[in-house]
Order: sequence, then structure tokens, then C-alpha cells
Amino acid sequence: MKITIVAGARPNFMKIAPITRAIEAARALGKSISYRLVYTGKEDDTSLDASLFSDLDMKAPDVYLGVESSNSTTLAAGIMIAFEQELTENPAHVVLVVDDLTATMSCAIVAKKQGIKVAHLVAGTRSFDMKMPKEVNRMITDGVSDYLFTAGMVANRNLNQTGTENENVYYVGNILIDTIRYSRNRLLKPIWFSVLGLEEGNYLLLTLNRRALLNNRETLRRLLEIIIEKSEGMPIVAPLHTYVRNAIKELGIEVPNLHIMPTQNYLFFGYLINKAKGIISDSGNVAEEATFLGIPCITLNTFAEHPETWRMGTNELVGEDPTALAQALDKLMKGEWKKGGLPERWDGRTAERIVQILTNK
Repeated sequence: MKITIVAGARPNFMKIAPITRAIEAARALGKSISYRLVYTGKEDDTSLDASLFSDLDMKAPDVYLGVESSNSTTLAAGIMIAFEQELTENPAHVVLVVDDLTATMSCAIVAKKQGIKVAHLVAGTRSFDMKMPKEVNRMITDGVSDYLFTAGMVANRNLNQTGTENENVYYVGNILIDTIRYSRNRLLKPIWFSVLGLEEGNYLLLTLNRRALLNNRETLRRLLEIIIEKSEGMPIVAPLHTYVRNAIKELGIEVPNLHIMPTQNYLFFGYLINKAKGIISDSGNVAEEATFLGIPCITLNTFAEHPETWRMGTNELVGEDPTALAQALDKLMKGEWKKGGLPERWDGRTAERIVQILTNK
């Protein structure tokens, strides 16, 4: 069996790495299975830091399609043309796509049109907001997939309500947890950690990515002011992308305990999550990792791809509500945060289950 695995952005690799290791383990046991890793972006993509693939213990992509565009239609068209050529030159039995990107949808469509089976990793997630481009990507990708690998029972119910055939849906667990479990003992303390005078368990970690929030400058300002006020001088470590740093810089917010810095490599960032007193973020991946590691997490969103993080885990959704954020930070700083627990099948064997299903089929 030949599997082509598609990554459309840096976060996809965190979910792909366990799959590649599971495939290699199956090959070592004599299974007839191989994979080819495709990245739809450019080889010199600055988001792919030099240490990424060694941090994740995986090989670099076999091919870079080199397609980039800020326009989603242009991006989709470019990826579809390039990926069609890739599959023509390197045929596969299954194309595995991840999450809900434009690249995910585009490659799934191309594979289906070529008569190749499509496997969707992290299928069934829904926001129920068709104004969100990612929701459109999810619906289309799930609609053409032959294997729908879900992370939780909520995703299964979402698929069931859309009329998806049950025999195509596989509840395999959360693939991101495979990665954090594998990497937990490999996490590295950043060199600058002690230079800033930071102490384990005595700092807040802040991450922001959502452009909708960043574009609402007054809301962003108010949320940052509350975080600073409620931190009571405790260090706030904020590894941020350039566009986020620029947005905060334009607000003119500068205080001694707010340490704004560039994004960190995977093992450094994992350490920062694992040793924080608490986390404020708008990232679903961060909320999942925080839940597994038992770290309090406040999510600046009303939606979570994996509801398990707030229903069972250490995550709380406050949206962009300053009052809700303030109340959550009060609980966090007083040490009154909920303990949380691990959802079912966060056992680090998700990739193993996926490869077993594919090889058995």
C-alpha cells in the first residue's frame, strides 16, 4: 500500500509525525506499506524552522509543491494543479489529509477525482458557522473521504447527523496526544529561560494567532490590559508570530513583565506549556496539549475543535469577553482551577490504530 500524506501548514506536521513512525514500525514487521510526504508550500517557508523535523523525529517532505497565495481561491487552484501532477507521477492507493486547511480540501478533491481513496485525519470537527472558510473545507473534505478518522464521540455524532456512512467513520483518538506523549521526555528548556529570571510554575504563557481578534484592536487592547492587570507582575511569556507582535506593538502596550518574543521551536514551546502556571491562548492545539499536561488553559474563543478539552480537561472558553477573562484569571491566580481529566483514547496509540485500519482494508 502506497500512502501519500499531505501537509498544508506547520501545525499539520505535529499530527503527521506519529503516522510516519507507525508506518515505519509496520514496515519493520513485514507489512507492505510505504508513504510519500508532500508539503504544499515552499521549501524555504520561514514557518518551517530548521529543527522542526528533528524535533518531531520525522523526515522532511519528499516534495514541496511550492504553492502560496493569500487568496484562498488562487491557493486552491494552484494546489490542485500541482497535486494532480504529483499524483500522476507518484501514484498512491490512499491520500491522507489533515485538519481543515484549503490544502486539505484541495488535495482531497484531486485524489477523489483520480479514483484514489481519501483518508481524513481529525474528521468531523464542526463550528456550524458556514461563514468560516475552514468550516467549508471540513464539510467538503469529510464529504469525499473514504476513511474518516475522528478524535472524539462529538465528531462521530457530527458526521452521523450529516448522513455519513458509519462504516467509513473510525474513532481512533486524538493524534496530537501521540506527539506530546512521545516528546514529553524530550522537551528542552529554552536558553533564554533563566536569562529572563523565569521560574517553573511561576509565569503565564500567552499565544495569539486568530486574525479576527487581532483586527479588532480595541478588544485586543482590553484583553491584554486585563491579562497584565490580573497577572499582578508575574512574568507573561508571549512567543508570537511577526504579524501578532506588530499588532501588539501598534497598541503601544509595554510593561516590564510582558516578554514578547519570536515563535519557538517545538521542543522549546512544549517545555513552556508544561512548566507554565497557566496559559491564555486562541489555539485549539495548545488547549489539547495543556489538557494532556494538566495545565490550566484559558481560550479566547467561543469554539473548540475538541470540546473534550473544556468538558473534561483543563480548558475554559471565555471568548473575547473581558469580564469572563478577568474571572477566569482570578481563579487561575488563586490556584482554584479545575483539575480536569483525560478523555478516552488519549493513550498515544492513535497513529497505530490508523495504520492498522488502513493495512487491514
